[in-house]
Amino acid sequence: MAKIRSPLFSALSLAMPRLKIETKKEVKVGFLAPLSGKLKSWAEPGYHGCLIWKERINAAGGLLIGDRRYLVEIIPHDTRFQPERALEGARKLVLEDGVKFLIMVGGNDFSRPLRDFVNRQRTLVSTALPSDLSPDARTLIAPSEVHPIYNVTGVDWLKRDQPSLKTVAMCTQDDAHGLPSIATYRAAFEAANIKVVAERLFPIETSEFGGIVKELLDKNPDFLCWDTAYEPFVHALTIEAFRQGYRGRILSCTCDNYRELIDRTSPSFMEGFVFQFPDFDDPRLNDPQINFENPNLFYQEFCDRFPGTWSAVSWQYVSVLDLWKAAVERSQSFEPATVMAMMKVGGQSKNVFGEATWWGRELFGIDNALVGYWPVVTIQDGRARIVEYGSILDWWNAHSGILIRHMRKMGLMWDQREGKITESRYGV
Repeated sequence: MAKIRSPLFSALSLAMPRLKIETKKEVKVGFLAPLSGKLKSWAEPGYHGCLIWKERINAAGGLLIGDRRYLVEIIPHDTRFQPERALEGARKLVLEDGVKFLIMVGGNDFSRPLRDFVNRQRTLVSTALPSDLSPDARTLIAPSEVHPIYNVTGVDWLKRDQPSLKTVAMCTQDDAHGLPSIATYRAAFEAANIKVVAERLFPIETSEFGGIVKELLDKNPDFLCWDTAYEPFVHALTIEAFRQGYRGRILSCTCDNYRELIDRTSPSFMEGFVFQFPDFDDPRLNDPQINFENPNLFYQEFCDRFPGTWSAVSWQYVSVLDLWKAAVERSQSFEPATVMAMMKVGGQSKNVFGEATWWGRELFGIDNALVGYWPVVTIQDGRARIVEYGSILDWWNAHSGILIRHMRKMGLMWDQREGKITESRYGV
């Protein structure tokens, strides 16, 4: 029999304020990346940054959704940069652990089987490699790292800083990070009227770099470019260039642990080294447009807890989590479709470095990359310092045709990845 509520009970119910239930539940986020092996430097510091973020959020009470608070748990899975391990990890994280968001490095880990799996599950996934994006991966987003297109800002600044530079020699590993970066640097150099006189792609198993560096230096370039080589390769190549007597400028996507390179070469050799990732104690990270809570304090805590491991990715996944948290709390939901729609509402948002646009249809087939400004960093008196925030979209608006041509020539456009590629991926 239905319960009959009296008019007095109903009136009191309306008059009484609704009290929030403070019982805390848990929401899980998956961290799917290479946490061991050669590529752990592109994942482990990011995971450590996520731990700091999680502790900060939970200490403040967690996420408030409706009448409940949710503590955040970050669950890691080591892929070793092997596609089959990444798929296995995704299955466990989504089906067994019930994660609501999956953070990835991407690249080789984001195989077609994994893409099909997250599509079926409608899992919201972030990648650090926007070249993973395509129209058949609707829930894959690149909200922080916009590799490789931000590399154009470093080339553009270097050419303006030193107009006499006319030729470059570059190299990188032959993989899903190196190849699109080669295409991007080719385009940026062409736009800057810089000729590529030597280019070398080496296997990821390479451990001896003397011959590679000699091959580059034999072409007598005005400067060297390490493309998007991983930290062990950047160190080996830089030290080898120093040993072989090179004393010119070096450009690289990253230069993690650069203090070790200064110690192993010299302060004068490393002075003016150009790359794309700042230390977060940089004074310019306190500029008004910066969208990262207390970057200087975050940097200090990270360095205190994980000394000597600050890298290009230490802050990136934190910025992804901040964007996800904001969308979750605004939408009052953890459901991937709802959260993603809230992230992208209006087509505009903010990345770490200011106002940004959800972009990418022409290059990736879908507007799932959050693109705006990106820092250009040089080593000055032994410290990494931001010299400019370059506009990626301004460069694109002026030179998009060049980049598309180079990406297409290497078979890297989104519409080429699944079909037959008729042109050489390495052709100049």
